[in-house]
Amino acid sequence: MDQPHKIAVLCHSGAGGSGVVATELGLMVAAAGHEVHFVGNTMPFRLMGQHGGFRGPYFHQVSGFAYALFDQPYPELATANALTEVILEHGIELTHAHYAIPHATAANHARAITRKSRVLTTLHGTDVTLVGAEPAFKHTTRHAIERSDHVTAVSHFLAQQTHEVFGTEREIEVIYNFVDSDRFVRITDPTVRARFAHPDEALVVHVSNFRPVKRVTDVVEVFARISSEIPARLLMIGDGPERARAFDLARELGVIGRTQFLGSFPDVQTVLGISDLFLLPSSNESFGLAALEAMSCEVPVVASNAGGIPEVVEEGITGFMSDVGDVDQMADHALKILRDREVYNRMGQAARQAAITRFHPSLIVPQYLKAYGATIRQANLPC
Repeated sequence: MDQPHKIAVLCHSGAGGSGVVATELGLMVAAAGHEVHFVGNTMPFRLMGQHGGFRGPYFHQVSGFAYALFDQPYPELATANALTEVILEHGIELTHAHYAIPHATAANHARAITRKSRVLTTLHGTDVTLVGAEPAFKHTTRHAIERSDHVTAVSHFLAQQTHEVFGTEREIEVIYNFVDSDRFVRITDPTVRARFAHPDEALVVHVSNFRPVKRVTDVVEVFARISSEIPARLLMIGDGPERARAFDLARELGVIGRTQFLGSFPDVQTVLGISDLFLLPSSNESFGLAALEAMSCEVPVVASNAGGIPEVVEEGITGFMSDVGDVDQMADHALKILRDREVYNRMGQAARQAAITRFHPSLIVPQYLKAYGATIRQANLPC
């Protein structure tokens, strides 16, 4: 982008990957001199505590509305209305919608109302593989993708999935997620690590939203095998519908005393910075942002070879991958890393190097800025 522009951002406010990437990208775009306006029901998780300069970032809250005729909330309509007001008041040139429903649909609706502001939609994963593939939303999601001025996806796997699920032939640009490698770093202070583990214990970590696709019970299964061989502790960061099952299984397998469920722990970079191994046995991942954050902290990854994970984790170099559900092989891979200091150090250093050389913000953010500029300069504004 060759001049400052005014950008609106629609994203989920929680600690999930799409919200994290959207917020940190918006902060970096603002730092580059562009005016950024977040629009949402609540302030994004990683925007809290940030103080913008003259060009923001700013936050505009979507208002709710109670009406007996409506059986359920209509987030797309409320978001479209709030976004319309921001577009008209602040002269927004482009709306970056992270997630197809409701954000891309809301952005397209606001563009139709105002006849202003281009729409760039970034697909993050479950908006295609879970929500979008649901028959109740499939046509709506396809329309949101087709009507966006520009579409990006966070992995080649997800771009291909989008074409297959929706039968769309439109161009989808792949722009990988990024990690702030200045913040996600190795922590060598033993007093920090002592909060969670003894010096002779391996510290294994998992971070997710605990949905079924994350297979958190596999994490517990793998850890039980690890801890039967070597002293180890497991940190489970996040919360969601599968937490109770994982907790019950840890108790059943006799590892509950060595497992901590930390919930939605805000200081995730500290935990990753002192960990020895990251487990990601998901049945599907569009990218694997949590694994990348671990890699930036010199933590090797043991994961499934599902979805976009092979685009992040390099087999035998930054970690090991197994078929989904193969907890025995995952445990073998984990023990190979944790028992051999040379393997552990080599993989940890390679993981950090990959984070810096392939996924650094200085490489990824310019790709978004280029896409912004090209999208804003398009000749005809669709209805």
